[in-house]
Amino acid sequence: MSDGIPITMFEVKDVYDEYARLKGRGVEFTMEPTHMGSTIVTILNDTCGNLIQIYQLTGS
Repeated sequence: MSDGIPITMFEVKDVYDEYARLKGRGVEFTMEPTHMGSTIVTILNDTCGNLIQIYQLTGS
């Protein structure tokens, strides 16, 4: 986590919906949903010292 590099990642259909759902359950995010080329990415802390990336392919 100190390097800021996610240990794993999961693809979702709508990253904004997943972000809102998880945030509503108290999940701590280290990065809000951000457009990065052909993906939208958000990163969360799994509370065990690991970062998890959630992403959505946008096709553009």
